[in-house]
Amino acid sequence: MTTDTAAFAAGFPDIPPATLADLVGREQVMDIGIRPLWSPMPRLAGPAFTVRCRPGDNLMLHAAIHRAAPGSVIVVQSGDLDHALAGGNVCAVARRRGVAGFVLDGVIRDVAEARGLGFPVFARGVIPIPGTKQAVDPLDVPVRCGGVQVHPGDVVVADEEGVVAVPAARSEQVLAAARARLAEEAAQSLDAWEASHRARIDKILAEHGYED
Repeated sequence: MTTDTAAFAAGFPDIPPATLADLVGREQVMDIGIRPLWSPMPRLAGPAFTVRCRPGDNLMLHAAIHRAAPGSVIVVQSGDLDHALAGGNVCAVARRRGVAGFVLDGVIRDVAEARGLGFPVFARGVIPIPGTKQAVDPLDVPVRCGGVQVHPGDVVVADEEGVVAVPAARSEQVLAAARARLAEEAAQSLDAWEASHRARIDKILAEHGYED
């Protein structure tokens, strides 16, 4: 994680994933299976610390909690739905070390403990069966999570609306555009939005030959 990426990531907690999705496109939005495991969950945002775990094995996530920089979002490629990647103690240590939260293409256990800690976890679900700790793979390399290619330092933003990964190289541009869009939306009344929306929809309908 570079200093610049960390600095720009600090501005993203105020940006909803829906706004980011409009700016970065579908290919940067994780599929609907990656969801918050408890609620109400605060928005999670931070630079990605990426991890690959082989099916049935959680060694590298357990290694990552001791190596990820404070403020990082640990993003895991796994795809295994039969073995938990982490449990309550892993979440507790990650939180104590300053990790912002987990985004996992897999499952965890002890979700009640994560909820009690207030530790954000986005994953595919919960299972009580732990994985083994045998498979060693590199940390902080590109991974695929929820159908999205995530590189180390990409800014991950997640809440109940979904999970978006903003490429690090575009983070400054995307943050500025998101702030401008939110300011514009805040300045527009619902009446003004409704009038504009009605005009746009009626124009599209007319172009397709629709008549009331």
